[in-house]
Amino acid sequence: MANLYLREDFDDAVVGGDIVLEGAEAKHVVSVSRTRVGDALRVTNGSGLVVDGAVQSAEPSRVVVRVDAVTRVERPHPRIVLVQALAKGGRDELAVQAAVELGVDEVVPWQASRSVSRWQGDKALKGVQRWRTIVREATKQSMRAWLPDVAEPATTAQLAERGSGSRMLVLEPGADVPLTGIRWSVDDGRDLVVVVGPEGGIAPEESARVASAGATSVRLGDSVLRTSSAGPAAIAVLNAAIGRW
Repeated sequence: MANLYLREDFDDAVVGGDIVLEGAEAKHVVSVSRTRVGDALRVTNGSGLVVDGAVQSAEPSRVVVRVDAVTRVERPHPRIVLVQALAKGGRDELAVQAAVELGVDEVVPWQASRSVSRWQGDKALKGVQRWRTIVREATKQSMRAWLPDVAEPATTAQLAERGSGSRMLVLEPGADVPLTGIRWSVDDGRDLVVVVGPEGGIAPEESARVASAGATSVRLGDSVLRTSSAGPAAIAVLNAAIGRW
């Protein structure tokens, strides 16, 4: 299978035409992937448009791909959103990477009260950019036609506001309801929002705040998962439940 590359600034392509990759993407094609003239390449705009073609010229600063096929992929529905609490040691980044590979459609950084990692000022800007880079690379690795969104860091109050218009599921060990016990309706078009707490868990007042907005606390089995693995595990369950898998 051809490697996938991203070029977000095009919204159409025609068979027989050309797609040009420049900058970091072109450098990766030539210097990292060792792609040569005649090799197959796949390019997406991250919004459902996918182009398959053959490399016509390959320079580290500019790669030209002849378009052999054009495919449009519908956005997955309902959307799956991961609200990931900030965590130390890069565990939140591991969660984001795996979630994208498993098909999440949006990632929301959450500054939970028990988060050891704190994003403030310039650190918040750098953190969001870092997550967007991780999402971009994981999208290409997993050959996805849609690039997941990375939202600005959210407060608990903002999560509660979001919860009123979505199907929000808060992962908490010991919750009465298992995630596998949740039932879905094909007519319910609301986002499925999975909320994962930090290393120290979700504070009671935070749970109460989102519960008042309609969130449901659910558990993943009887074991306690790390913050890096809980979200991806829940997304896998949801993929099966709503028919993506």
